[in-house]
Amino acid sequence: MNLSLYAITVLIWGTTWLAIYFQLGDVPVNVSVFYRFALAAILLLPWMWLTGKLQKTDASDHKFMVLQGVCLFSLNFICFYNATQYITSGLVAVVFSLATIFNAINNRLFWKEAVPAKVLVAGAIGTTGLILLFLPEFQQKDVSGDTLKGLLLAALGTYFFSLGNMISKRHSLKGITPLTTNAYAMGYGTAILAVILTATAQPLVIDSRPQYLGALFYLSVFGSIVGFTTYLTLVARMGANKAAYATVMFPVVALVLSSWFESYQWQTLSFIGLGLTMLGNVVINVNRIPSCLGRLNTSQFFS
Repeated sequence: MNLSLYAITVLIWGTTWLAIYFQLGDVPVNVSVFYRFALAAILLLPWMWLTGKLQKTDASDHKFMVLQGVCLFSLNFICFYNATQYITSGLVAVVFSLATIFNAINNRLFWKEAVPAKVLVAGAIGTTGLILLFLPEFQQKDVSGDTLKGLLLAALGTYFFSLGNMISKRHSLKGITPLTTNAYAMGYGTAILAVILTATAQPLVIDSRPQYLGALFYLSVFGSIVGFTTYLTLVARMGANKAAYATVMFPVVALVLSSWFESYQWQTLSFIGLGLTMLGNVVINVNRIPSCLGRLNTSQFFS
């Protein structure tokens, strides 16, 4: 069952980055994010209520679901959509794969779980991979320009996503299912986005092209309702660290699609960088590392 959840999550989320790229154009980024989660909430919440699948929740649960809406269904995607304006969707997916490392660190900060020494090793490997992967981009553009903006926005969005994982873990410990929390949190995320649109005076324009509308439907139904449900189910079953291992395969799917649709150019450094980034994510999930590393006292790094 877990393998099926992994496969579904990787396939869907590996392709959503390209769908985000297809939405770029006449519609402002924040408006596209609003449409995505408004449609998802309109479809999911009434269905959950009508079928009796919506669990009972209290006021404290809803406070955390508001935070979940902030981290998983609004601000993080504003970062991701904007990042895709500066770098290819495949490169955004590569940065997103660092969620494994962010989750390990946040588990320590919020849940007091020990951080294995292999996380430090994985972090060094993954960071080196990212530098090599983005080096060709930096060589073509000013380091302080669009590429750096895209990288930082993608990293910030990934950190918001990791915080959302911590909140989801809280829900699972209380026995609240991802379907219930997602239904409410997507509604709260939509409300937050509506406030942002009102504050910035952005009109609700729409793109009637089949490309845009098809991407919107795919992102709302599959990318949001199905993808987040399968992923957060993995978080509930296996923990945030192991569930985020699914992100190891996202860059492969996303970069292949980027090379077809966005003319992403593979170079030697690109292959090496991608390999190191994936290796870093694999290292964080292996059961054993060399004993000399295992004896490191990681508490000194997070005291």
